[in-house]
Amino acid sequence: MHIDLSTLPQQLVNGATLGGMYALVALGYTLVYGILLMINFAHSEMFMSGAYFGLLYLNILKKIPVLTNSATGIVILYVLVFILATASTGVVGMLTERFAYRPLRNAPRLAPLISAIGVSLLLQNAALLWISSSSIPFPLLFKVRSFKIGSASVSTMQLLIIVASLVLLALLDTFVAKTKLGKAMRATSQDREAAGLMGVNINSVIALTFFIGPALGGAAGMLSGMYYGNVKYNMGFIPGMKSFTAAVIGGIGNLRGAMLGGFILGFIEAIAAGFISTGYKDVIAFFILILVLIFKPGGLLGESVVEKV
Repeated sequence: MHIDLSTLPQQLVNGATLGGMYALVALGYTLVYGILLMINFAHSEMFMSGAYFGLLYLNILKKIPVLTNSATGIVILYVLVFILATASTGVVGMLTERFAYRPLRNAPRLAPLISAIGVSLLLQNAALLWISSSSIPFPLLFKVRSFKIGSASVSTMQLLIIVASLVLLALLDTFVAKTKLGKAMRATSQDREAAGLMGVNINSVIALTFFIGPALGGAAGMLSGMYYGNVKYNMGFIPGMKSFTAAVIGGIGNLRGAMLGGFILGFIEAIAAGFISTGYKDVIAFFILILVLIFKPGGLLGESVVEKV
């Protein structure tokens, strides 16, 4: 097998693009797990919801002439669409927590897990029945250009995804580390009961977690819709599973681990697709997951915690 290393820079750009989206979705998994010790399998549908919300708001706002008559207007248009889509997805996440997960908070762990699968199926089939069973084009109102960095060709869309994901990851990391609400989230993650006794409003912290995580997943979904040019009711399943894999590789429950895992998985996929075969990229990615779990069960940045009886 001949390996052409001259294409490596291009695969690294492709990997960073994929990795940015995986990292955003992986953060939603790891935020919820870190606080509730629960795997929110409905998070895949937050990815899908973000794409549909983005499409909805784009179709509404593009009818305003002042937002489409100039380059500045188009930039403002997409910023507004991005904010509205992510916020709307965050609200869907909060509603999901309030009505599907909060009543089961003190139930055995299997109950909220089954509830999450039920919510996932509900949202996916709602999109299938009420929106469309086929792909819907996601229009771009600007021309995508490409430029060279060394031997790699980088499109403006790829650059947008990489920059947007890095900015959102940095903002979340700063929020959790530096703000009062972020400290409340960390306290709740470490000991929910003790945090409540110290005056932390547990319900508010969990609701905030279910706003931020889905909002980031929705941001990734909208970016995916713009990048691939279409949205579909089941578009969140595969990215959701891969992002969960990324969270586990990095160390689920660890924010920086989720970020690292997302980019690692993106690079692995891109390099496998470029140098081996697109058909084997998923096999290789999950093989890497198995190796990580065998040799470092807590993930690359996670810790293996021994539960005391």
